[in-house]
Amino acid sequence: MSDKIITTQIHGITPDEFKESILKDIREELKKLSLNFQPQIPSEYVTRKELSKILKVSVITLADWEKKGVIKSYRIGNLVRYKRAELDHALVELNKTSK
Repeated sequence: MSDKIITTQIHGITPDEFKESILKDIREELKKLSLNFQPQIPSEYVTRKELSKILKVSVITLADWEKKGVIKSYRIGNLVRYKRAELDHALVELNKTSK
């Protein structure tokens, strides 16, 4: 790497005005980003038993829906869990196929 010193000169603006201009642009960009920022909410998981009560179906029906790809399960060892956020989508899909 070269030991050259590069100098940039700006005319017609003071260093403080230049600094304030940069900060203003950064603040505006951060404000735009903050409008689109959504904090990530941790997924809530429910058990087979809980889901069968919520949907008022049997555990066997849930297993059948899993095999058909209607609902997606997540396994942790021997435990089976379902993401609560995915349930609405699964119900919509189920209603489409039943029509």
